[in-house]
Amino acid sequence: MGLFLLDYGAGNVQSLANSLVSLGYSFQWIKQPSDFAQATSLIFPGVGAFETAIGHLTARGLFQPLKEYILSGKPYFGICIGMQVLFESSAEASSMGLGIIPCPIQKFDDEDKSVPHMGWNTADPLVSTDTEGVDASSYYYFVHSFCAKYEPERYPDAMRWVHTTTQYGQEVFVSSVRRGNVFATQFHPEKSGKAGLALLEEWLSKPEAAHTHAPSAPLLNRTPKAAHNLTKRIVACMDVRANDHGDLVVTKGDQYDVREKTTTADTAGAVRNLGKPVALAARYYQAGADELCLLNITSFRHSPLQDQPMLAVVRAAAECVFVPLTIGGGIKDSVDPDGTPRSALEVAGAYFRAGADKVSIGSEAVYAVERYRASGAFDPKGAIESIAAVYGKQAVVVSIDPRRVYIDDPSTYDGPYKDELVYGAPDSVDERERGKAWWYQCTVSGGRESRPLSAVQLAQGVEALGAGEILVNSIDRDGTGRGFDLALVNLIKKSVKIPVVASSGAGTADHFVDVFEGTPVEAALAAGIFHRGEVGIDEVKQKMKAAGINARETSK
Repeated sequence: MGLFLLDYGAGNVQSLANSLVSLGYSFQWIKQPSDFAQATSLIFPGVGAFETAIGHLTARGLFQPLKEYILSGKPYFGICIGMQVLFESSAEASSMGLGIIPCPIQKFDDEDKSVPHMGWNTADPLVSTDTEGVDASSYYYFVHSFCAKYEPERYPDAMRWVHTTTQYGQEVFVSSVRRGNVFATQFHPEKSGKAGLALLEEWLSKPEAAHTHAPSAPLLNRTPKAAHNLTKRIVACMDVRANDHGDLVVTKGDQYDVREKTTTADTAGAVRNLGKPVALAARYYQAGADELCLLNITSFRHSPLQDQPMLAVVRAAAECVFVPLTIGGGIKDSVDPDGTPRSALEVAGAYFRAGADKVSIGSEAVYAVERYRASGAFDPKGAIESIAAVYGKQAVVVSIDPRRVYIDDPSTYDGPYKDELVYGAPDSVDERERGKAWWYQCTVSGGRESRPLSAVQLAQGVEALGAGEILVNSIDRDGTGRGFDLALVNLIKKSVKIPVVASSGAGTADHFVDVFEGTPVEAALAAGIFHRGEVGIDEVKQKMKAAGINARETSK
């Protein structure tokens, strides 16, 4: 089989390459237009913006050869962007698609849900037989803001291509297509754990002739159910830094201090060593983590492209982890020691090529919002804006680190954050909260410096700049084991329409139930309790299921 992969020049295609290698399949890359003639099977994976994908395909002379390949009848498997380019157009772009499926890609309605659609959802086949490896009982990973809506009355010819549909909010959209020689998924098999690998294996193991004559689909009425199947996500986070011997280790801060305590105040303890990053990442993947996050908290952050050990960690983790991987630390404009300038977009691109799916931006996002609020203008070269423009907003996570600022007499407070005040319960177990109120102030540099910006202002600012997800930390709760700061999470969640991840404070499995029952947050993250073995990911999911919270099974 002449299996080829198409890399359109932006986005993480390495994850699919790693998946194919793990399944024992060899392949070649499409490097030039003439390579299409040698391909007898073609996979086109990709995450990113529709406009960028079409632009890169056209600039490299691949657009028309790709269309001719698909129309030739040879097997084609598209993933995410590889599916969307089959359609005639997208609301995301002015460029036209391949036009093979005659209907447009549209934007999700965000009235009743967060956009992007991000996380694990089901794919429901229109026909229960010959499902091309799609398991209706499994969850697959989605990350997109635009979709082909399932509208058989409006687009009957296009809906004859539909293989599966998925519901998000009260919208039903096309989650895969299959007809003739074409099979394509909106979700990411290479990031969908065991279920995704099984789907890839099913397609790859069949003779090529079996992929050339899929029938047209029936036109069915898919009335939205009362609720969608999108699960709540559990994220395992690893803070990575060099210890005093120069080895990269996973560590964890106590109120952001990553060194062990000593008996004397003037002696610094050793950096806490909670394990090797790749080994821990593999362990958490096997344990059922829905996503993983690697944060580079010190090493080479002034020139991240020179940080070859960290890039090597990302590559190695991506080879054994088949769920989404977020990388943070140093995603900003920088200058190498030799004076070479590096843009945030260039840094992010290096991580994506190494195997990352999303990048996390921290302090730089605070400065960007301060500039945006002062000028009212977008900066197309800014970290958030430029990365979102090329890779899609779903690729940009902003990590915020707020700290409480207490107001002793809230009845007389008339400051700029009066509409954001949170009021302590009279019977709170925390004596600092009784009869008081507080607002949340943003910090930078790992919480060491406060900025004249509230957490709400920051969240709304990064959403406007193009971020697709917000990670909400809490300096006050970090390392305490007292549970997530539900007031903070609710405050941020009601201020934006993009997904939010709760972080800081988890000490028990019940705390995850508390945050999902007490807030509409999409995901929750923990670090230390997982590293130290105090709480297992399987234990968290068992508690969630017992409470009626939708969670992905760790066995799939």
